[in-house]
Amino acid sequence: MKIFYNVLGLVRDIIANRKLLWQMTRRDFRQRYLGSYLGILWAFIQPSVTVLIFWFVFQVGFKSVPVESFPFILWLVCGMFPWFFLNESIQSAANSVIESSFLVKKIVFRVELLPIVKIISALVVHLFFVGVLFAMFAIYGYPPTIYNLQIIYYFFAMICLSLGLSWLTSSLTVFLRDLRQFVAMMLQFAFWGTPIFWNLKMLPEQFQFFMKLNPAYYVVEGYRQSFIYHEWFWEHLYLTAYYWALTAVIMFIGAWCFKKLRPHFADVL
Repeated sequence: MKIFYNVLGLVRDIIANRKLLWQMTRRDFRQRYLGSYLGILWAFIQPSVTVLIFWFVFQVGFKSVPVESFPFILWLVCGMFPWFFLNESIQSAANSVIESSFLVKKIVFRVELLPIVKIISALVVHLFFVGVLFAMFAIYGYPPTIYNLQIIYYFFAMICLSLGLSWLTSSLTVFLRDLRQFVAMMLQFAFWGTPIFWNLKMLPEQFQFFMKLNPAYYVVEGYRQSFIYHEWFWEHLYLTAYYWALTAVIMFIGAWCFKKLRPHFADVL
């Protein structure tokens, strides 16, 4: 019950500080690309170039065939775009407390909101790529369908997972600075272990179960269900239950760890 009230308190703080969070998000964008000629455009250019490279390697170089009668590029971007959000939000939020140490030390501020700033920044970029996703499907002759609406659900699913991991990593990074490199390394492992540019059906059936334990699989496959396969998330009840059970555990551990370590942030920073 106490956890429930803490969650409600956090939601109230997010609503009450929504203008501040948006201002901090804009500041985060400016600081991240300060001094570069193209500025925040790099937030959109870099992921776009990554997709083009993978498309060229696998479509042009390896002559990848359509996946289940769908053009490979559409199948690819349905997996790449949600991964970009997860990767960016988790990796950048791990440094959120350290980067905003002045708020921790000098201002009465609910520090739990700092990782949310990074997640909002990643979400702004992700919304742009979702628009690109709709445009690409329209260009290839696939108009929007009612199934596309459930990406809102997957937005929420990704945000909850990212928030739990961000609370955990951002609080531990204050004391273990090497954790930032460890997070980046684990995200690389997760990228190659998630069927983003390769089809899960390529693996023997006995190994597919273990790949589905990766929570990123649920989101990546969810985007493909929304745009390609036209399936609702509740049609995969066991996978949905597993994802939310795992996410709830991660959020609980992350919130507990953040709360326990928060009183010591100012001393270390």
